Amino acid sequence: MAMFRNFVSAAQLRQQHQQQNGAAAAAPGESLESQFSCPICLEVYHKPVSIASCAHTFCGDCLQPCLQVTSPLCPLCRMPFDPKKVDKSSSVEKQLSSYKAPCRGCSKKVTLVKMRSHISSCTKVQEQMANCPKFMPVVPTSQPIPSNIPNRSTFVCPYCGARNLDQQELVKHCMENHRNDPNKVVSVKKSSKTSSQPSSSFKSCSKAAVCPVCSAMPWGDPSYKSSNFLQHLLHRHKFSYDTFVDYSIDEESALQAALTLSLSEN
Repeated sequence: MAMFRNFVSAAQLRQQHQQQNGAAAAAPGESLESQFSCPICLEVYHKPVSIASCAHTFCGDCLQPCLQVTSPLCPLCRMPFDPKKVDKSSSVEKQLSSYKAPCRGCSKKVTLVKMRSHISSCTKVQEQMANCPKFMPVVPTSQPIPSNIPNRSTFVCPYCGARNLDQQELVKHCMENHRNDPNKVVSVKKSSKTSSQPSSSFKSCSKAAVCPVCSAMPWGDPSYKSSNFLQHLLHRHKFSYDTFVDYSIDEESALQAALTLSLSEN
C-alpha cells in the first residue's frame, strides 16, 4: 500500500509540475506524446479537464462516465472527488498548441493538438495497426460466447432514472432521494387490535417498482414489480450477489453446489 501511495504521489507531482512549468524533460524512454496522453484512452489529450483535488488530467469525454455516478473516484488514483470541481485545463491546452512531437508512424513533427487527426490519416500508422496480431483466446473453447449478457454492475433507479449506480449506491440513492417522496409514498390503513379503537394509517415506504438488480439476474423476471420497493432493497440487497452467485451455472447446479457446501461444513 505504501508503494502504491508513493507511485501515485510521484505521478501527481510530475503532472502538477508539467502543468505549472510547461513540458518537463521526458523521462528515459518516455516521449513527449506520452507525457501528454490521457491515462484512459492513451491518446493525446482532447479537450483536457483536471480534477481539482488530485490534479490528474483526462480527456473531457473520457472522464464523463465517472461524473455520472453518485460518488465519483479518480480513474487514476481512486481518490473521491467533487464532480463540480472538475475544470477545463487551459494550461495543458496551451502546451498542446505549443509543442511538437514526431508521429509514431511517419516521424513527421506535428503539433500535439493536431496529433490525433494526423494519426487517423497517416498511412504508416494504419499499416502498423493492420499488422498488429489479432486477439485470440488463451484457451480455445467450443462453447458459444454469449453476446447478450446483461449489465449486473450498474443499475438505473426505477423512480427517477438516475443511471450508473452500483448496488450500494442504488440503495443509498433511493433511501436519500425517494424515501419521503410524496409521489412514491402511499398511505396504508392499519387496522387496530380491538374493534373499539379506530383504525390508524401510516405511510408505506414506496410504490411498486421493478427491481433493476433482480431483473438483471439469470432468474429475474423483468415484469415482476416489488409491492414495496424500498423495503425490498433494504432486506434483499444488503449484500452483493457477486459474492455468492456463480452466473455461469444454472439454478439446479447452484442448488446442488449450495447443498454440497452446506453438508461439508456440517
